[in-house]
Amino acid sequence: MTAGKIAAQVAHAAVLGVEKTKRENINWFNPWYRTGQAKVVVKINSFEELLKVRQRAQSLDLIVVEVHDSGLTQLTPGTTTCIGIGPAPAELIDKVTGGLKLL
Repeated sequence: MTAGKIAAQVAHAAVLGVEKTKRENINWFNPWYRTGQAKVVVKINSFEELLKVRQRAQSLDLIVVEVHDSGLTQLTPGTTTCIGIGPAPAELIDKVTGGLKLL
């Protein structure tokens, strides 16, 4: 994916994650919103690694959203492009993404 495509997919994940967190865990949303809405983007090396990250986040009961491309530009329709985790307390998210490299 181009840098612009990656940025758009990450933005989709951020919006979806916020919407889901507002519906399912307002106690995580409110402090995140009041303190500047932190976002961190990390890189993974394979789809298999993405699945492991998603599974780890779900095992900690974190909000997880998955972005699937519509296939209008660069990718096959339905391609999973990224996941979003949270908003949630940083100490929980760090248990999932703390060892990953920043994009």
